[in-house]
Amino acid sequence: MKVSCIQMDVRLGQPEENHRLAEGLIRQAAKEGPDVILLPELWDVGFFPKENLKELADPDCAKVKAHMGALARELGINIVAGSVACLRKDRVYNTACVFGRDGSLLAQYDKTHLFSPMGEDDYFAKGDHICRFQMDGHDVGILICYDIRFPELTRSMTVPGLEMLFMVSQWPDVRVPHLQVLTQARAIENQMYLACCNACGKAGQTQYGGHSSIIDPWGTVLTQAGAAQEIITADCDFQVNAKIRASMHIFADRRPELYQI
Repeated sequence: MKVSCIQMDVRLGQPEENHRLAEGLIRQAAKEGPDVILLPELWDVGFFPKENLKELADPDCAKVKAHMGALARELGINIVAGSVACLRKDRVYNTACVFGRDGSLLAQYDKTHLFSPMGEDDYFAKGDHICRFQMDGHDVGILICYDIRFPELTRSMTVPGLEMLFMVSQWPDVRVPHLQVLTQARAIENQMYLACCNACGKAGQTQYGGHSSIIDPWGTVLTQAGAAQEIITADCDFQVNAKIRASMHIFADRRPELYQI
């Protein structure tokens, strides 16, 4: 599976401009022939406009479904459309939508762990389910940003045998070392590929860190972005997962009866 991450400089509170920018970058990334393209967290409004969030939010993700679904169908590429501010029943969710090559909605996920240090939990509602799905015949899943700090969430998704985890984020520059360690650790301990698509640029007072990466099940960073807007691409061979799992039986050797969480 060939994966491209679009490390996007998201404009705070400007969904129309961000939709235009995202489409241009997707079309650019598509020229490299990837199987799947990723966008970052809250690429439509940024992280996050507090004063008028509900007014800017996308009702039931209608706009992202129409726009990104059509692009996926036109280009014949799977699109993990990062996440957007989704207005549903008068509550705003941080919602990821994933589209198949035919433009159909493969998966939808509401961020479950909200970043309380920046007040995300005061403005967004929490999701209540994990998200595993099939893409081109492979078992994959998705997390959003702060979710990666909760290994029990990732492990609950991967025990059945996840092949790749997509992570979309707006991770700040000051904590990029954490991002790098956490993504590598999740890939290693779950013997899977991990594609992390982060945002960059400045939104309000926060500088976002970039450094998107694609990591193999050994924890090797196949490709990594810098701090500015760019597109990174890597080939992921899922036979690597199978070989590692055959030689090191982490899942078979678990002792869940001892774990008190």
